[in-house]
Amino acid sequence: ATLAMQRRFLADASHELRTPLTSVLANLELLEPELSGEEREIARSALHSAERMRRLVADLLALARADAAKEGRNGSRAQRTRVEMGELVREAAAELAPLAEHHELTVDLREPVFVVAERDELLRAITNLVENALVHTPPGTHVRVAVGSEHGTALLVVEDDGPGIPRAAAARVFERFTRGTTQSPGNGLGLAIVRAVAEGHGGSVVLVHRPDPGTRFELRLPACAEQKAAHAPAAAEAQAGR
Repeated sequence: ATLAMQRRFLADASHELRTPLTSVLANLELLEPELSGEEREIARSALHSAERMRRLVADLLALARADAAKEGRNGSRAQRTRVEMGELVREAAAELAPLAEHHELTVDLREPVFVVAERDELLRAITNLVENALVHTPPGTHVRVAVGSEHGTALLVVEDDGPGIPRAAAARVFERFTRGTTQSPGNGLGLAIVRAVAEGHGGSVVLVHRPDPGTRFELRLPACAEQKAAHAPAAAEAQAGR
């Protein structure tokens, strides 16, 4: 009961903080171009701090909503629709294009893959996975995002050929507020949100250990029933051909 109260408080507080933060950001964005010298630098610093706070509040609210959905305390399932995962990957890649300027980002969409999901939540999870690969690898790293289906499951793979994650850190990578080092960017909630979204949709996300350097995350969600039926004849034909 105490945990449920804490989660409700977190959700309510995060929700209430969004409006004043939006107002602060809007005013700072209007004020900053009108200033000069040291005053402009102060306003710019305050704007960056407010933006970081807005991201943190948004992340906390996303986790609180995921917790509430898992406990059946809201109607999020009613908001779910049939979504094509490749479309969300393209949207995430476009949003992260400036961040990927010094990386080699490739997108592999071999087939349309549909799931029933809350669109914004799933987009956030996909964006977090791709952003995580871009932020935590050096320039020149190849980041690959692929969508496919496997055994009636929708599969999203995000992998890179960067230095990888040490096994000691890998065990805690999906825990909240986990960061590689104190200098690591972000607030340590990105992968926790990915796991919360995946599990809230009846799926999972794992960090796959590789023999070679690099990192590979696999996000799996139940595929739409229509897609499973569409793949059944093809699988039967392939089996007959053998």
